[in-house]
Order: sequence, then structure tokens, then C-alpha cells
Amino acid sequence: MKKLSTIILVLAFVVSTYGFNKKIDDKKFGYIGSAKCGMCHKKDDDGAQLKIWEASAHAKAYKNMVAKDAANAKNESCLKCHATGAGSDPKLNDAKFSIEDGVQCEACHGAGSEYKSMKVMKDQKASIEAGLIVFADDKAIETQCLTCHDNKNKPEKHVKGDFKFEEMYKKIKHNKPAK
Repeated sequence: MKKLSTIILVLAFVVSTYGFNKKIDDKKFGYIGSAKCGMCHKKDDDGAQLKIWEASAHAKAYKNMVAKDAANAKNESCLKCHATGAGSDPKLNDAKFSIEDGVQCEACHGAGSEYKSMKVMKDQKASIEAGLIVFADDKAIETQCLTCHDNKNKPEKHVKGDFKFEEMYKKIKHNKPAK
């Protein structure tokens, strides 16, 4: 009888603890934009991530899309790949965040409002808990790329041809150098 009471108490504790704790998926994160990310990710000795992004087609994705057809600026199916944070809650986003900056850091790494601080970023586990997406390997990165660079479902007026991950990834790869 004593064993049964102990088991019931432990189960009740586990259920109540789980029930009152929010999962990370329930949390809403806001976008901060590449300019904010770049404040810490711009030095050459740290990988010059901002410079790599600024020179990329990703940085120009929104502007190029609108230049081809202004109506695309309101087309949700275009915006989902050409404008990071399109459709997000503006109240959660940084005041200077703009979807017009194209495919930004947070398109792959997750909205940064909760992991942007230096204190959080210095602790990878804390960063991930706060919404940072870190990829296990190049295959995981390729899977992320294919959410937009889908060779099967090319929208009308889109560049035709196969997306060659290895070739294209070399243009945007921005690892932090080993020290």
C-alpha cells in the first residue's frame, strides 16, 4: 500500500509539473533582423557572417521579387520564401525589423528576440532553449534550404533548374572559424 501511494504521488508530481511548464513550441518569438544579428556577427576573425549575408542573393530576395512584379509584395506564397518574418506579429518584432531586408539570419536560425543577448548567446544550450536553431550537419542545412529551394514546385516566373546544394551553400556558408 505504501508503494502504491508513493507511485501515485510521483505520478501526480510529474503530471502537474509537465502540465504547468510551457513547451518551447508554445512560446512566440519576435524577429530582430540581420542588422541586429550583425552587431555581433560581423568581425572577420569570427567568420564575417554579416558581410557574407549582405553580399548574398538572400539579402536582395525581397527587393528582386518586388522588382519583377510589385504585386508579389502582398503574395503570401512569395513572401514565405523571399521575406523573413512575413506574416509575423509586428508587436513581437523589433521596431527596426523589416521584411524588406529579404531572407535574413532568422529564416534559418529562428526568430531571435529571446536569444539575441550576449549572455544567452554565450551558452549554446540556453540559446537553443530561447529559440536558436542550430543544425547538426550539412544534410540538416540542405533540408532547411529545400523548404524554399524546392526543385519540384517552382512557382511561375521563377528561375527554372535544379538547386545544387553543395554549389549554392558555398556562397552563403558562414561558419565561425575554429580557434
